[in-house]
Amino acid sequence: MTAETNTVELATELTIAWLGNPNTRTSADDVPAFLRSMHEAVARLDSSASAQADAEQPAQDYTPAVTARKSLASKDHIISMIDGKPYKTLRRHLSTNGLTPEEYRARYNLKADYPMVAETYSEARRAMAKSIGLGRKAGTKVEQAAEVVTAKVKRGGKAALDAAKQALGTAE
Repeated sequence: MTAETNTVELATELTIAWLGNPNTRTSADDVPAFLRSMHEAVARLDSSASAQADAEQPAQDYTPAVTARKSLASKDHIISMIDGKPYKTLRRHLSTNGLTPEEYRARYNLKADYPMVAETYSEARRAMAKSIGLGRKAGTKVEQAAEVVTAKVKRGGKAALDAAKQALGTAE
């Protein structure tokens, strides 16, 4: 399809929508004039859009607030290159400025491994996760309980059940 066909179809669809409105009162003589005016408006919009696309704006050059080295100078925070303020994590700051970490790295020519989280914050989160048991294999607690139960119980029945509950911490 050509651009002329697209503008004619779009003008026709707009005219049909206009006529489909129950509040529109018009005579049959007004429809061709309205269709013509819609076609002219769509053609104007199409030509202005293509003119704007031709006059492509050059990419904006962003100057960082600090150097990459200075932004990572402290282990307690990362200094943003957007506003020069310190942050423990940059992810939310970047999203409020409409950027993803990849776009931020590309904007300021940073390496792909440039951190988005301060080192001490990351270490604290890692230590907390390890202390609550994240990162361990799923069956470790059950295997340890099974070893304790088999060591304590020589006969089956209720004694084995009670020992298992006690080892798992679910004793009543």
